[in-house]
Amino acid sequence: MLASLFQNISPIDQSIKASHILVILPKLEKFPKKSDITGEEPLKKLLLRREMQLTDLSDTPVSANLEKGELCAWVMLDTSKPVFDQQTCMRKALKLLLSENPSEIHINVYGTTQQRRDFSELALYATWVNGAALPVRKNKPVRKPLDKIYLYGYKDDGNFTLQRALAEGNLLARGLTALPANELTPKTYRQQIKKLAENEGWKYQEYNLNKLKEIGAGAFVAVAQGSDSEDAVIVHLQHHCKQHTQNKNVAIVGKGICFDTGGHNLKPARHMQGMHEDMNGSAVALGILLAATRAEIPISIDCWLAIAENHISPRAYKQNDIISALSGLSIEIVHTDAEGRMVLADTLTLANKLKPDLIIDFATLTGSMKTALGSRYSGIFSNRDDLSQKALSAGKRSGERVCLFPMDADYEESLESNVADIKQCEIGGEFDHILAACFLRRFVNDTPWLHMDLSASSHKDGLGAVDSEITGFGVSWAVEFLRTV
Repeated sequence: MLASLFQNISPIDQSIKASHILVILPKLEKFPKKSDITGEEPLKKLLLRREMQLTDLSDTPVSANLEKGELCAWVMLDTSKPVFDQQTCMRKALKLLLSENPSEIHINVYGTTQQRRDFSELALYATWVNGAALPVRKNKPVRKPLDKIYLYGYKDDGNFTLQRALAEGNLLARGLTALPANELTPKTYRQQIKKLAENEGWKYQEYNLNKLKEIGAGAFVAVAQGSDSEDAVIVHLQHHCKQHTQNKNVAIVGKGICFDTGGHNLKPARHMQGMHEDMNGSAVALGILLAATRAEIPISIDCWLAIAENHISPRAYKQNDIISALSGLSIEIVHTDAEGRMVLADTLTLANKLKPDLIIDFATLTGSMKTALGSRYSGIFSNRDDLSQKALSAGKRSGERVCLFPMDADYEESLESNVADIKQCEIGGEFDHILAACFLRRFVNDTPWLHMDLSASSHKDGLGAVDSEITGFGVSWAVEFLRTV
């Protein structure tokens, strides 16, 4: 549940009782002669004591108590800087206030009409995504959710629908990803999705394990068969926007491995830690669908979620097995911990059968992508140059930055098999993120396609506008991308 928003075109005044205030300033070299900046005198004294210039607020927000005991934070947004930098600065400013678990925050924006609009949009998105609490199972939770946001200095007739939708999508993705694996099993996950579909008016369809065996989805089944309970499933959700005036149909595909042991190629403990988050790609896909629905993005979306677990058992698939995928390709198994590309292979094939104009898949797919990029960017691949450029631009505009990787034909040599149509991977993982993309490309044929390897799904101390380690990366990027497709 997001905090309620109250708007006022006038700036905040002293008659308003406010315990926590955020003041957002445009780029200023010095204080104006006739200034109405909230808390100006305490701010001047604070800057003097810390030997800071006013412009330093664009890198380092500060806070102090005002005369009546209110905690006030000041931040300066330099719109010449990248969106990511502006988001980071806003997150730091909000953290100064949210660390006290307030029930409400009062936001006061300054500048031109355009600046106040831009500042309001950024501030509200960041406040909504950070004001809500992620699931924890402590008797006394550290965080309490924010109840109310008061905005002064700008009023939006649309009530910031897009920013609210982005926040709701991001929080859905992060909230699902945070759930422990004993709570979010394939069975309980599909139950949650079905309930969400009913609430949002999405058409719901599922391919259970028996159905997948029947149609020959051997790549998905190979991974799912290692689990005790046969609750693995491919979920298909359909959304048709009421405002849909184009013929664009986009398929969004997400990897939903609720826990990944590595299978027979068992992960060591330090690499198995956090593997309840290996379903993040599916959570991001769901978050995108929710955000696009509530923002009424004028496209039709088919959302495909590959939900399973990768366990070790007598029935689990093994190295050197040869599996027949739904597409008809035979796959030589090289490493059972490369299960993500297996479940995605058949899911991409199903998505492609409906002949979408574009397929985008999201997955926490490879450790080598995090080795290549760290966790500040996510990596992308595409079979279309124009899509690659649009994806990079959407990353800059959304603040969720992406890096383009190559996928040239000669990389395919590493996936040549002597006993099957294709190898699943190589035994060494130095450039596995590239080989994984090359593998997946085989299952989309010539359909325009983007693949995002979510190396930025978690980042210590937060990333961009988001203050939690789980970032929800991909939701804002995708909505920004889809708005220009």
